[in-house]
Amino acid sequence: MDVELVARLRGVIARLARQLNATSTGEGLTPSQYSVLGLVRSRGPLGLAELTELEGLNPTMLSRIVRKLDENGLISRLPDPNDLRAVRVAVTPSGDLVHERIRERRTRVLSDCLDQLPEVTADLLLDLVPALETLAEQLKKVPTTQR
Repeated sequence: MDVELVARLRGVIARLARQLNATSTGEGLTPSQYSVLGLVRSRGPLGLAELTELEGLNPTMLSRIVRKLDENGLISRLPDPNDLRAVRVAVTPSGDLVHERIRERRTRVLSDCLDQLPEVTADLLLDLVPALETLAEQLKKVPTTQR
């Protein structure tokens, strides 16, 4: 495998993430808060331990994010029916609306950029989405000590 090309791919992914995060919200959320909100929205309600594992954050950071999202009325804490000492979090109707506005904004920004590329390039990038999703899942399996 071409190590230099792999390094370039890593760099491009990082730049894309930073640039999309810079345009991310306008809703007062950090990229991590938006990511947690989206995960809870798509998979919730979720327990905090499960959310920590899925999001790849340390428990202290996740706790801060959950507290902020809860204070802003975007998620709510629910008792865990299987363990009354634990909580689960679910997205609120306000959180659902905020997430959808951010998602639409991010999609529009990226779509506008794709429209500026040659059609063959845009089509190639869109064809690669399933492969990039697989790569993202593989990266989740790499222990954090190796990242």
